[in-house]
Amino acid sequence: MPIAIALTTDDINTLDLSPAITIIERLLATDAIASSEQQLSIQVNYALEPNDPRELSEIPEIRLWFVRLDSRYPWLPFLLDWKAGELARYAAMLVPHQFSSKEGIQYNPEALEIFLMHKIFVLTDWLKQQNIPHQSRLKSMAQLLGYELDDTLFEIFTY
Repeated sequence: MPIAIALTTDDINTLDLSPAITIIERLLATDAIASSEQQLSIQVNYALEPNDPRELSEIPEIRLWFVRLDSRYPWLPFLLDWKAGELARYAAMLVPHQFSSKEGIQYNPEALEIFLMHKIFVLTDWLKQQNIPHQSRLKSMAQLLGYELDDTLFEIFTY
């Protein structure tokens, strides 16, 4: 069942993570993490000036809120609803990018690669701790961001 974190302008401007903490900590406390895989969306209700053409991921205050969230829950991509575009949107909040009217979002390639590998390492360790199979999940995540991971990567690193 879908899970939504609703953010307000005040939450973002005060870097208040409580809307996310309340939901995520409840999932952790009830051992519902595994069953909540790819169920989470983050709904940003941020007041913009009427003619402000920026995308949400171009607003520094929103990006900073997401940086803070990511520092608290670096494994959060496991919960995000990838099919609904939440993983790409989350990456856009954390990875430098530009928008193209023809091609959509264009991530900085080096920054995206660093972001992806960081998430692969974090999620590998976290999924192992949760006793959740990880290799196919992480390969799928990488594919969504335009990368192919070789099986040997997972053989190289261990605890």
